[in-house]
Amino acid sequence: MFLSGRQAEILEIAKAEGRVLVEDLAQRFSVTPQTIRKDLNDLCDGHILSRIHGGAIFPGGTENVKYEARRSIAAVEKQAIGRAAAGIIPNNASLFINIGTTTEAVGEALLDHHELMVITNNINVANKLRLFPSIEVVIAGGVVRGSDGGIVGEAAVDFIRQFKVDYAVIGVSAIDEDGALLDFDLREVKVAQAIIANARHVILVADSTKFERAAPVRIGHLSQIHTFITDQCPLPSLRTIAEENDVRLIETSLLANG
Repeated sequence: MFLSGRQAEILEIAKAEGRVLVEDLAQRFSVTPQTIRKDLNDLCDGHILSRIHGGAIFPGGTENVKYEARRSIAAVEKQAIGRAAAGIIPNNASLFINIGTTTEAVGEALLDHHELMVITNNINVANKLRLFPSIEVVIAGGVVRGSDGGIVGEAAVDFIRQFKVDYAVIGVSAIDEDGALLDFDLREVKVAQAIIANARHVILVADSTKFERAAPVRIGHLSQIHTFITDQCPLPSLRTIAEENDVRLIETSLLANG
């Protein structure tokens, strides 16, 4: 598709930062938000960007958005989700943490906990938690994914199956309105499925941008989760699924306002 000069620059910003927001772009280019929305609609209609609430993201291959860029997407919301998840997990507990920027936020929120055993396939989580003597870190073996430090593959799955833990903290790439939990990498999905199967209480952590994305590989279903923590859940169908399956839904935006 033909891009105007402004649209081309918007695309470069999205590539560099992972996402763009309407209000920020309107200020940057000294135009109205309506003008930016039209630019984003054109870019999304051309399948160059993908819309999210208030802006758009750059889909970068199978990782969708580069991992470092994903850390900046909904960063404040992820921190609040991390604190809420950490508040559920007591001291003297065992838990899985899988790969993802939101699960990393949970790991950071656990640093003041004591006598935890954390089993993870997330090198980033392991590297942060290993510095704290009150937290024992056990890391899975397998293939290290260069894009994000996730450990995947059959060896990781076999390793996870050796444990039965109190809690699991999992993230996903997308959540469909029918409750399907989705990801991009089949190898990571296999690890996530093993984590779900070997935890007594499964905590799903996902910010609301995950409702606006799509991914091709099915991890499982919201009904398999015990607690779902997000900043806000705008989809009535997911609320119904949670209620009908006794899934505790925690919306951190409501906690902040309440």
